[in-house]
Amino acid sequence: MMDKKNCDRTILHCDMNGFFASVELLDYPELRDKPMAVCGNPENRHGIILAKNEIAKAYGIVTAETLWQARKKCPELQVVPPHHSKYKHYSKLINEVYLQFTDQVEPFSVDESWLDVTGSLGLFGSGEEIANKIRKIVREKYNLTLSAGVSFNKIFAKMGSDYKKPDATTVITRENYKKILWPLDIGEMFFVGAATATKLRSCGINTIGDLATSDKNMLLNILGKHGAEIHAYANGLDETPVLRFDDREPVKSIGHGNTFGHNLTDTEEIRSSIISLSDAVATRLRKHKVKAFGIKVDIKDTNLRTISRQKQLDIPTNITETISDTAMEIIASSWPKGKPIRMLTVTAINLCDENQAQQLSLFASENVRSDKGEKMERAMDDIREKFGSAAISFGGALRR
Repeated sequence: MMDKKNCDRTILHCDMNGFFASVELLDYPELRDKPMAVCGNPENRHGIILAKNEIAKAYGIVTAETLWQARKKCPELQVVPPHHSKYKHYSKLINEVYLQFTDQVEPFSVDESWLDVTGSLGLFGSGEEIANKIRKIVREKYNLTLSAGVSFNKIFAKMGSDYKKPDATTVITRENYKKILWPLDIGEMFFVGAATATKLRSCGINTIGDLATSDKNMLLNILGKHGAEIHAYANGLDETPVLRFDDREPVKSIGHGNTFGHNLTDTEEIRSSIISLSDAVATRLRKHKVKAFGIKVDIKDTNLRTISRQKQLDIPTNITETISDTAMEIIASSWPKGKPIRMLTVTAINLCDENQAQQLSLFASENVRSDKGEKMERAMDDIREKFGSAAISFGGALRR
């Protein structure tokens, strides 16, 4: 019988270091030795820290805090605006590096991916050697750094990439995981958020080791199924596979939102914004070759309170007119006229394949309108693909 240890998978988790900030520093090299952060435009009320470099991090600046809070900690903080198209571009390039070593590459976010290199060890060396080769390629080719975790499962590989930063490789094995991970604070455990950590601490569970050695039934009583899951994870029990790069889970919803430069109260101004958001959602639906059976709208008021409302459709759609009309119906029925709106998000839900058989409407005109609208918007997609996203838009959206 083969030894369990020899049957282990070799999983890598690669996490780019300060990705947004590092990408921006490629264009702002003069800021490399200064505290620097990527931040939305505070004049448009997007003044939130999205990323920071290691120097800014040393001042205690954290992601998601406001710019004014960050500048209280570091008055000389330099700020640059985000450019999400650049981050997507470099994310694609870096995943192409990963694909040189295995086709089992599963992106976790724009700057993180899991790799299963079990089948590649004979070609490229140990997991640690592969991780170091990847770090070297990314550093030399793109002037960016990443931290890598190497382990026998996805959870510990992820925690290994978080263990030492920047530009480092951490190997977590069956022999050393208790020594490395169990002394860590319970808040460091993957899938343990702030609320869960508070509940666990109230029960005397302060470290990952405490979690691992706790009674499983007690955790089930406190946290339900999630308690059993994190207990297993803390003990190294995770058999979740790494998906192939071309075998992703299907998209479950597609949304687009915006926080406005001033509060919206006028119906036509709201409609203009809804058309713009719906256009972005419809474009992404067509890109993913799906349609939506439902539309959800999130509305945030000036006190930062948010309501969510949704409406189901008889016929699935991926065209802007239907999405925007439905969103406006939702707003009209659930939001007092004239009440200020700070933020709107439109989300397509209950998605299906665009070629899925669907029941035709009793009114043929609805089908004709849908077909014409889809043909027109696919033509717009082609124009944008060729000339840029700003090349063509809906007149209603241009009133903003």
